[in-house]
Amino acid sequence: MDNERLTLRFWGTRGSYPVPGPHTVRFGGNTTCVEVQAGNHTLIIDAGTGIINLGYDLIRRAQARGGMPIRATLLLTHMHHDHTQGFPYFQPAYLGSSVLHILGPRTFEEDLEETLNHAVLPPSFPVSLSEMPSLKIVRSLRANEMVLLDGELSKPQIYNVYRDHVEIGPDALQVQIHKSSAHPRNGVHIYRLTYHGRSFVFASDTEGYVNTDQRLAQFAHNTDLIIHDAQYSEEDYVRNRQGWGHSTPQMACAVARQAGAGRLVLFHHEPRYDDAAVAALEDAARRIFPNTIAAYEGLEIVL
Repeated sequence: MDNERLTLRFWGTRGSYPVPGPHTVRFGGNTTCVEVQAGNHTLIIDAGTGIINLGYDLIRRAQARGGMPIRATLLLTHMHHDHTQGFPYFQPAYLGSSVLHILGPRTFEEDLEETLNHAVLPPSFPVSLSEMPSLKIVRSLRANEMVLLDGELSKPQIYNVYRDHVEIGPDALQVQIHKSSAHPRNGVHIYRLTYHGRSFVFASDTEGYVNTDQRLAQFAHNTDLIIHDAQYSEEDYVRNRQGWGHSTPQMACAVARQAGAGRLVLFHHEPRYDDAAVAALEDAARRIFPNTIAAYEGLEIVL
């Protein structure tokens, strides 16, 4: 049934900074943003510049449904610029009828709402979070929590995985959290989303380990799909990118194989690489893990 499908749409696939131009047409130049549709639930992972075009498309879809209000959950992996820089231009945030639940990790001692206001909005942008007309519910997430979206209004419920007994309904979208320290400063949240028995893992901005990241492979065990950071070629990584918090396609393939994942999507492409360079990395990865694709803007995957 259509309402039991888990649909992913890629709106931004680059890392670090946007790179529009003739050399990035195939894979796209916008930074990180992936839309997830699961029944009535709309969930957005990260708010790089890809979220700008997504915002306009959500408004178009709402108008096509007779002006229905936009309700969405924005799930942030961390607060680095390439994962938040599109949020000030996300047009549904400026509609009074929109309801946005914004979830993500704490940054040092600040709650998520404080970080949004200090690092993403003023003084870097003229409009504060409170001045955006939409209803915004902002909540920091911890690694010992999980998120459930259930019911018609897609209001996320947050539970402690060790303390709370939770009944997961048949139509619930479940979000599990894995905290990785393999990214500079404050680490990153990696998410596993499950809906009607189908699942995928979003593992951007993580760096591989010797003999594979075993904790991540276990977290992604038997998932249908893993979206994994693959920013650097092996040559660039060995030359001067170790410790920068990003992986190679070979590292991504190792995790996918160890996890027994069904498919692998290479993600967070290096902005200096043109389309030919990304395609070459995709070809190299397919020789290790055949069911691999490099993410591109407009890619849609249905699980």
